[in-house]
Amino acid sequence: MRTLLKVSIPVKSGNKTIKDGTLPKTIQELSEAIRPEAAYFYAENGKRTALFVFDMKDPSQIPAVAEPLFMNLEASVDFWPLMNEADLKAGLEKWAKSNGKAPVTA
Repeated sequence: MRTLLKVSIPVKSGNKTIKDGTLPKTIQELSEAIRPEAAYFYAENGKRTALFVFDMKDPSQIPAVAEPLFMNLEASVDFWPLMNEADLKAGLEKWAKSNGKAPVTA
């Protein structure tokens, strides 16, 4: 399932992990593990923040993805399922069929 991963790193631990090399190493290892289709880095609410869009094959991946971020960076981590336009259209068509509604056209 296409998933959005949001990683938010507190300033103090971010500063420490940049100085000791943990932050870039952890992000590189994460990227190698999840092979994101997109990754973005920015500041949000004064914290280093990253967004990754990747294919989560199984929910059992969550600990393997999240724990290094918790342990190495003291990061906050959020996961959200995502749809692209084709997914939304397919979902609405399934809903329409099951509810006796006209098919959705785009």
